[in-house]
Amino acid sequence: MSFDGRELRNALGRFATGVCLITTVTEDGEPLAITANSFSSVSLEPPLVLWNLQNNSDVYEHFAGPRHFAINVLAKEQQPLSSQYAKKGQHTVEQAHFRSGKYGAPIIHDALVSFECELDATHEGGDHLIIVGRVLDMQERPDGDPLLFYAGGYRELD
Repeated sequence: MSFDGRELRNALGRFATGVCLITTVTEDGEPLAITANSFSSVSLEPPLVLWNLQNNSDVYEHFAGPRHFAINVLAKEQQPLSSQYAKKGQHTVEQAHFRSGKYGAPIIHDALVSFECELDATHEGGDHLIIVGRVLDMQERPDGDPLLFYAGGYRELD
């Protein structure tokens, strides 16, 4: 069977995912966010999660190895945040969108859940870097529907 990169991307897009903002701060203290839908749980004991960073990301150097970062799972009404921080050059987090977490990473207001993580490991994975984080703390909202991504577009639960 033969297929090209676009065909594979379209096929992989048939798997519905949640949408997250991964956040960290630079060495200069600048809060950054990047939109990702590659979040997954890895282990309950120890508590590990992962996400994938594209090797040619314009903020690769800031997300490839920070000591602390947060994974903020977005609610459906947060689609504008997802779109904003998905754009090249648009990764500085606006002060109105976050508070600082216990470990310094930005925690996005009204996210469904925010996982504060410490870098555990990284692994090369083709054109991405697989980033594994140890969950140190989490905050969750008691209600709300997730922001979903499917077949190249945002979706909602029926």
